[in-house]
Amino acid sequence: MLEILKAMILGIVEGITEFLPISSTGHLVLVDEFIKLNEPKKFIDMFNVVIQLGAIMAVVVLYFHKLNPWSPKKSRLERSQTWTLWKKVIIAVIPSVIIGLPLNDWMDAHLMNWLVVSIALIVYGVLFIVIENHNQNLRPRFDSLNTLPYKVAILIGCFQILSLIPGTSRSGATILGAILIGTSRYVAAEFSFFLAIPTMFGASLLKLYKFFAHGGTLAGNQGLILAVGVIVSFVVAYASIRFLLNYIKTKDFKAFGWYRIILGVIVIAYFALLAH
Repeated sequence: MLEILKAMILGIVEGITEFLPISSTGHLVLVDEFIKLNEPKKFIDMFNVVIQLGAIMAVVVLYFHKLNPWSPKKSRLERSQTWTLWKKVIIAVIPSVIIGLPLNDWMDAHLMNWLVVSIALIVYGVLFIVIENHNQNLRPRFDSLNTLPYKVAILIGCFQILSLIPGTSRSGATILGAILIGTSRYVAAEFSFFLAIPTMFGASLLKLYKFFAHGGTLAGNQGLILAVGVIVSFVVAYASIRFLLNYIKTKDFKAFGWYRIILGVIVIAYFALLAH
């Protein structure tokens, strides 16, 4: 039961942080310092990635109609716009696939630690505040996904590459990049959500393949632990997405920037004290 409780806590952390621009991987790395699953490292590494499937399904369920090009409730124009949106999402994923796949194992081996996470939290926290201050009196050039050009979608996908560094936040990097390019906060958030579907689904499948290809098995309660993490992640992510969409209707992202900075400083201070 203790391991199930830990899986629930990790699922909650993943669900809250996956789509808020505060880094889910970074939080899971930090939480692992305090709440460790009593399982082999190979399983834990796989678990931390695959519970993202729950968060992906939250996007799919919440946006099922908007993302469904076969919906009978849509006009011919709306179906065409949906196919165009999917094309933009797919081409935006390409840069991170080209760069991310070769570097995936190296990143896991060298950058999954509290120091890298803390620095990334602080740096991107500062960037959120600076960019929001810079843009506060500027009118967005793109306030609809339908008017978002392909070249802008590709540029947003290039910003997603930055999220390979733990603590950066995939949603944070893409939202920052989109706002910097000239999209509204709402468009930036929604495109980031949609970009997560192929990105995170692919990352989860790759992690599962590597786990089983290298002799991994779901022994004992591991299957149940993984299922609990995925289900809890789905429920919490669903609520988290709805919260963010309502939040940015009237507010900017500076609060998330300050949160990142404060958390990064606290973590550095904590481990500095441990070292002494």
